Amino acid sequence: MAASLGQVLALVLVAALWGGTQPLLKRASSGLQQVHERTWARQLLQEMKTLFLNTEYLMPFFLNQCGSLLYYLTLASTDLTLAVPISNSLAIVFTLIVGKVLGEDIGGKRAFAGIVLTVAGITLCITSSVSKTQRHPSTL
Repeated sequence: MAASLGQVLALVLVAALWGGTQPLLKRASSGLQQVHERTWARQLLQEMKTLFLNTEYLMPFFLNQCGSLLYYLTLASTDLTLAVPISNSLAIVFTLIVGKVLGEDIGGKRAFAGIVLTVAGITLCITSSVSKTQRHPSTL
């Protein structure tokens, strides 16, 4: 089953939601290092309280979960051999891009080369799948 352009765009949006929120979640959860409780149960409760009362954490978390919901809905009609590489590979690319925008060190030229190669590979997968769909439209 080949993917339609709409399905591909939904998977790219999933990757953007997953990858784009990771650096934001990392930054917003840095306050957990200051939480110290005597028991593991109290530690867990205090950490949850710290995170879920932090709007800087909740917004990226909510967007990340929206990406998971969209992924689940898109999987119902998309071939796994295309859905998994697009969403997971591009999520890494979006993580690196947003991390760079936030001032993180992403690894220099090798990271950039990895991004280019990843995008090139995913582009080939998408182009192949979308062209199959245009030649043989789905009967759904």
